[in-house]
Amino acid sequence: MLDNNQLLRFTTAGSVDDGKSTLIGRLLYDSKSIFEDQLEAVENTSKRKGHEGVDLALFTDGLRDEREQGITIDVAYRYFTTPKRKFIIADTPGHIQYTRNMVTGASTANAAIILVDARHGVIEQTKRHSFIASLLQIPHVIVCINKMDLVDYSEDAFNRVIEQYEEFSSKMLVRDIRFIPISALKGDNVVNRSGNMDWYQGAPLLHTLETLHISSDLNKVDARFPVQTVLRPQSHDENRDYRGYAGRVASGIFRPGDEITVMPSGFTSRIKSIDIFEGEVEEAFAPMSVSITLEEDIDIGRGDMIVRSNNKPEPSQDIEVMLCWLNNSPAKPRGKYRIRHTSNEQTAMIKEVVYKIDINTLERNSEDKELKMNDISKVKIRTTKPLMIDPYRENRTTGSIILIDDATNETVAAGMVV
Repeated sequence: MLDNNQLLRFTTAGSVDDGKSTLIGRLLYDSKSIFEDQLEAVENTSKRKGHEGVDLALFTDGLRDEREQGITIDVAYRYFTTPKRKFIIADTPGHIQYTRNMVTGASTANAAIILVDARHGVIEQTKRHSFIASLLQIPHVIVCINKMDLVDYSEDAFNRVIEQYEEFSSKMLVRDIRFIPISALKGDNVVNRSGNMDWYQGAPLLHTLETLHISSDLNKVDARFPVQTVLRPQSHDENRDYRGYAGRVASGIFRPGDEITVMPSGFTSRIKSIDIFEGEVEEAFAPMSVSITLEEDIDIGRGDMIVRSNNKPEPSQDIEVMLCWLNNSPAKPRGKYRIRHTSNEQTAMIKEVVYKIDINTLERNSEDKELKMNDISKVKIRTTKPLMIDPYRENRTTGSIILIDDATNETVAAGMVV
């Protein structure tokens, strides 16, 4: 039964000390997803630090600096399973200087859990992380209003935060926002319903995560298959003439017999077969990794894209992207970088910074053109050869790019095609 479970990826975000790591620890602890040796190690560390009970945050804060300072620095990935669904959690840091890590952790998420301290309400980091979640087109946002035990489980405090958040989020494009009052430390409304908040009629957090409808989040219309490599096995006589194009389906559905076009060459053919390790399959869809064979031999290599002939992406050398700058060093004016888009990599130049976003007000600043770490801005990029792109709001895979510094090989920015 578990093999057929749907996988839900979700990220946690919020300001420092809002209780993100404690919430993840509570989810793992109460859902019985902790191994005995992990539990024993955390119990010993908790005693050594003088805590009365188990410090739940230690289940996710794995770095020594994190444990010493009591903060999250890197993105911590955790995995757990319930009878209804499999989960991958990205516990992201709350400090402003680690906003880039939050972008990394949230880039593949189906849902975002935004934690808000019931005492402080919506603050700058809440807005920053919510805006990034909106920018990354995360379909579902769950606002967990934490530390309700410190405001005497007050319904008024809960409603006050909802009012603040809705006023801010009305400027963003988020389809599904839900609010849950919780206490991660005490376990109220995390895995089990709280007896302290009878006025809350909704489901606890885990039940909400188990029942989120995510099947429609995938783009099943635009068939895109970026080619990663060409398979030419030579070991068996029957495979002597096999030529398969291997990669991961980015979006859409492919079936044998479909008429396809190879971009950017424009050559057309039909799909002969679709193979996985176990053998042939009748269809392939995201995010399956497959090998596609065609009726005709065509010169296809890494970086090319197989698409349906009646539904092609727009090849373009001039693209506009919303760029999150991730590097300590600022962007070089008209600097050249390597751009990576699906399996395609080539040289690109930042032609122009159109505007920067003020995270607090969401206003556009067209005067400041310098890109520094954690800045979010709209830029124009010119590439040496056309990229087969889709708008990010329609296709998160073919609408995303990263920029790499040639000299250091560091990823300096992540971008979403406008």
